[in-house]
Amino acid sequence: MKRSLKELAEFVGGRVVGENIEVSGISSIATASPGDLVFVEEANRLDSAFKCPASAVIAGEFAAGKAAPKPLLIVKQPRLAFARAAQMLFPTAAAPPGIHPTAVVHSSARVGKDVSVAARAVIGEASEIGERSRVGSGCVIGNSVHIGCDCTLYPNVTIYDGARLGDRVIVHAGSVLGSDGFGYARDPDAGRYEKFPQIGRLEIEDDVEIGANTTIDRGALEVTRIGCGAKIDNLVHIGHNCQIGENVVIAAQTGLSGSIVVEKDVVLGGQVGVGEHARIEEGVMLGGQGGVLPNKILRGKGIAFWGTPARPLREYLKQLATLARLSKSGR
Repeated sequence: MKRSLKELAEFVGGRVVGENIEVSGISSIATASPGDLVFVEEANRLDSAFKCPASAVIAGEFAAGKAAPKPLLIVKQPRLAFARAAQMLFPTAAAPPGIHPTAVVHSSARVGKDVSVAARAVIGEASEIGERSRVGSGCVIGNSVHIGCDCTLYPNVTIYDGARLGDRVIVHAGSVLGSDGFGYARDPDAGRYEKFPQIGRLEIEDDVEIGANTTIDRGALEVTRIGCGAKIDNLVHIGHNCQIGENVVIAAQTGLSGSIVVEKDVVLGGQVGVGEHARIEEGVMLGGQGGVLPNKILRGKGIAFWGTPARPLREYLKQLATLARLSKSGR
């Protein structure tokens, strides 16, 4: 879809410097073609953007006043503006509303206006699907599930009974939401484990995105909650009773045990592991393969942690350097 730079500037909150041309695509600098829009976040990348075949460049204020061989779109946050411009150039295609003949929808289920239910999907008793939501092929939605408006469930998503999803939630293929948590009581006399009740709820708030093949358990006796705007990657596991705050980002292969609190704006890298009843406070960043022991607290807004057990990055790097010196001196 072609858009003028002026239209894009109005949409992303920027201003055009140079000719108000039309663009039809987005690209990296390395793979750009005529008609594409690229972005730069640092002044030292500006020359590369000017030399590439792209027709226009999104850049920060550092580009203002510079002689430019192609039009500029000046914004405060180039990367964010580029992401928003992409949404305008490539709007998500809406699935045609309607229920496929092979879908099974319980007579008591309520399906809102302009909802799309694809082939072989199943919607259980007393469940509710909000307006304009999309249910992909092979999805199974249990009983008494609430799904808000403008949600997208990709194929083969499974949502257990009683789960609640807010508006504009995206769930990618193969994810399982609201399954039983991993909870057992040991009988020492019999030498075996018996299942602890898993009768709580799962609540996912607005604007959450959940990656493919991710699993989120329901609460045992209480609630597992995923806060507004959280972004969860593929192959993540979140155990029962976890409380995930607003705008938390969790990268792939991370595993969270039960009853963990992750406060708002936390970033968890790939393959992070967190023990039960741990707490990660607001704004903490935990690097890939970091580990938090049970019942521990990480605090410090904007502080990066690394290692197992996780500790502030500077401390971790100092310890690595000390170990390296000791290993050399011991030869």
